[in-house]
Amino acid sequence: MIFNSFQFIVFFIAVIFIHYLLPHKMRWIFLLGASLTFYAAWNPLFLILLTFSVSVDYFLAIAIYDSESKRKRKQFLALDLFVAFGVLFVFKYLLFFSGMAVAFLNALGINLSPPEFSIILPLGISFYTFQAAGYLIDVYKGKQVPERNYFRFMLFITFFPPLVAGPIERAKSLMPQLFSYKKFDLDNIIGGYKFMCLGFFKKVVIADRIGAAVNTVYGAPLNFDGLALIIATFLFAFQIYCDFSGYSDIAVGCGKMLGIDLTQNFKQPYLARGTKAFWRRWHISLSTWFKDYLYFPLGGSRVGKVHHAFNTMVTFVVSGLWHGANWTFLIWGTLHGMYQVVGNLIPMPKKAQKFLIIRFVQTLATFTLVGFAWIFFRANSTSDAFYIAGNLLSGRENWLSRQYVFAVVNSLGISLFELLVGLGAIVFLFASELLCGEECLHETLMKRSPDVRFAYYLFVTVLILSLGVFYNAAEFIYFQF
Repeated sequence: MIFNSFQFIVFFIAVIFIHYLLPHKMRWIFLLGASLTFYAAWNPLFLILLTFSVSVDYFLAIAIYDSESKRKRKQFLALDLFVAFGVLFVFKYLLFFSGMAVAFLNALGINLSPPEFSIILPLGISFYTFQAAGYLIDVYKGKQVPERNYFRFMLFITFFPPLVAGPIERAKSLMPQLFSYKKFDLDNIIGGYKFMCLGFFKKVVIADRIGAAVNTVYGAPLNFDGLALIIATFLFAFQIYCDFSGYSDIAVGCGKMLGIDLTQNFKQPYLARGTKAFWRRWHISLSTWFKDYLYFPLGGSRVGKVHHAFNTMVTFVVSGLWHGANWTFLIWGTLHGMYQVVGNLIPMPKKAQKFLIIRFVQTLATFTLVGFAWIFFRANSTSDAFYIAGNLLSGRENWLSRQYVFAVVNSLGISLFELLVGLGAIVFLFASELLCGEECLHETLMKRSPDVRFAYYLFVTVLILSLGVFYNAAEFIYFQF
């Protein structure tokens, strides 16, 4: 039951109506049932693992809080993290690392065959594992009082809008909202619709449309040369942004309609000037999780330059590994770590940023670096990734030929009309974000007249209904993580 499906729309409308019709004391119980139903719709067996993880986290959080011995508190925390990340390792990384071990032993002359079994990755396991781990660490540090009601804690972990692909919420923010009284507020319904509207626009008008071209080229990169590879990489940069931020917008909108404010996970990341600024705007909930629970404990930036560089690289390599058990993700994370380290060594003078041309070059350079790294994120294998990266400029002697360009466009697996619609929608979205700076688009529109706001959201709604890709609704990219 994905957000961009008729089934979810019916499900969510029913949730809204029933939620506000129920007495306050019954609402959280209903939300728990709805959340478990939403998750079970993917695969009921996933609930077994989810319940196991929730149970371990629940009992060990209380054990940590009630223990007067610092040593025991550390042991309980270590046990929880071992179980939580051990489960994540088995389902997500076991095949990858066992394959590496076999390859290493074969290199030493010990002939072994790679393991012949497959493991189904439970939906959202990386997200709810990190959300629960953050909760346990906060309890250990005394920043969070553990929830004593098992089922209330389960709702915190399983609340359906962010369950499958984030944002990763903190207990101090989300938990009080889940159980506080909320009267029906039309402003929340309208505000939630605005987020959902923009999220659906990003997903069904842009991401699912241009994704066809990306899949064509990245599915068989050896059949294409530079121009096609550049176009597909450029399109993927916007596909993954619109797909992932679209999910986050819809999740935030769902929460707002229920009277719950979730983390806004993106703030116009492709307008960032510098990769450090990019990570303050992209997947904010995960970035702050790594900053608070990995980067700072390692020492952060309050150490020597070498140690600081080490902390940065570790954080980004782990971030790459979080996305998947594949060398391509490790290279992607390593690239971004290198961007950060080099950026820290050659900071841009503040006076230079007063000039518009300097800010434009910074933004363009940042987008180029991020886009280049996306090659390794999207490629099906490291060999494909290195082929694409090494052939971006191949065939450039033909780029001024209209016949050649026309042939390349026709080879992308998408019609010229669909490509132009996708590009036009990207321009519209980018222009909207450009007017906002770092401010949320919806906050910027609130400063405009009611007529302007109405016209904007009506126009976006019309684009969704007239140009949205609804047939064979595509899953969101981050479901695989």
